Amino acid sequence: MRFADRADAGRRLARRLDDFPAGNAVVVGLPRGGVPVAFVVARALHAPLDVIVVRKLGLPWQPELALGALGEDDVRVVDEDLVRRTGVTAAELEAVTRAESAELRRRVARFRAGRERVPLAGRTVVVVDDGVATGATARAACRVARAQGAARVVLAVPVCAPSALHALAAVADEVVCLWAPAGFRAVGQWYRDFRQTSDEEVTDLLRRAAEDLPLPRTPEAAADPPPRDEEVDVALTRVSLPGHLTVPGNPAGIVVFAHGSGSSRHSPRNRHVAAVLNQAGLGTLLFDLLTHDEEHDRDRVFDIPLLAGRLAEATSWLRTRPEAARVPVGYFGASTGAAAALLAATDPAVDVRAIVSRGGRPDLARGCLHRVRTPTLLIVGGADAVVLDLNRRARAAIPGETSLAVVPGATHLFEEPGALDRVALLARDWFTRHFAPEPRRSARAAGTAGASAE
Repeated sequence: MRFADRADAGRRLARRLDDFPAGNAVVVGLPRGGVPVAFVVARALHAPLDVIVVRKLGLPWQPELALGALGEDDVRVVDEDLVRRTGVTAAELEAVTRAESAELRRRVARFRAGRERVPLAGRTVVVVDDGVATGATARAACRVARAQGAARVVLAVPVCAPSALHALAAVADEVVCLWAPAGFRAVGQWYRDFRQTSDEEVTDLLRRAAEDLPLPRTPEAAADPPPRDEEVDVALTRVSLPGHLTVPGNPAGIVVFAHGSGSSRHSPRNRHVAAVLNQAGLGTLLFDLLTHDEEHDRDRVFDIPLLAGRLAEATSWLRTRPEAARVPVGYFGASTGAAAALLAATDPAVDVRAIVSRGGRPDLARGCLHRVRTPTLLIVGGADAVVLDLNRRARAAIPGETSLAVVPGATHLFEEPGALDRVALLARDWFTRHFAPEPRRSARAAGTAGASAE
């Protein structure tokens, strides 16, 4: 998983906090890079935004080692045990405090531009940064928020080094982290655009939050992207996979295909369905879930967590493209690809509006079915008895909106005359309905014309 930029990270983090009880919350960003993320989170939670400015109190002869932290209103948090072990005197600690206090006041004055600090006493404080490496700054911010009277402290970050999670849990009531990758080296490696945030940007975002103004759109974002129909390389963390991206002008949404075992982006059945979706104004991404060498490894072919992880990463990659940055995304999965789609949709960092399964094997993802909340249409051939039974069981296990559509007389590959056309129309109607801006229905949906519904 990689984030397009800090605003993208903020949108994904906000979705993860969608059920957060934000009535008494304050969102505070860590300057400078955490503020663009926090701006989006605060807007989604309808909460006020502020900064929490902290300065590390470093060991006089080893400044990178933090003895504590300094916050506004002369709030100071000191690691007394470390002070004793290092032999730092009271005079030395005071000298460090005076120096950092001057810099803290300068930064506060610049960022707030005369605005009053949002009081934290008695409130839930959501501390947001763009990522955590060592965790020293984030831990200091949580301690300062607590010292300023916060009733509850929640630390929310898009990405975090796994080694820092335990220490963060000790200073926050709750830690919300979208991803703690094993290969973590630096925060910037998980962003495609990690340009430095300036003091001016922080000041402007705080002003916009106070005045309830939207995040400014870049000239690139303001323009409608041109139609696309091209071969692409889907760049994931550990591998690059070939794909084909088709996006009409102003698409209603984009559907990512997850092919089944023994198939690829060249699958004639999936390409047939994709063409019908394109004619309906929907974009499509067909890509290989496995490399050429991996396709011959049966263990890889049926490694649903691997396939789901790549599907989730491909969705993140898709979001970095301007034509796909602001449109709904859905999954179309066939056979094993359907299991991968269901598992990927449970990833809190993935925002998928709808899923369609063609002859799917949801039993291969049975351990996650109870977590699927994405509206799901299960399409099965009436003559595919074993798979039909598996999908009936899956429908009963999925708590979200689910429909089972049976194409009469069709076998597993829908090779009978007209069978695949019915699949394509069912998928088209499901995606267009759930990509529409009106609220989704909460009840289980009825089937679509062209198949019998159960």
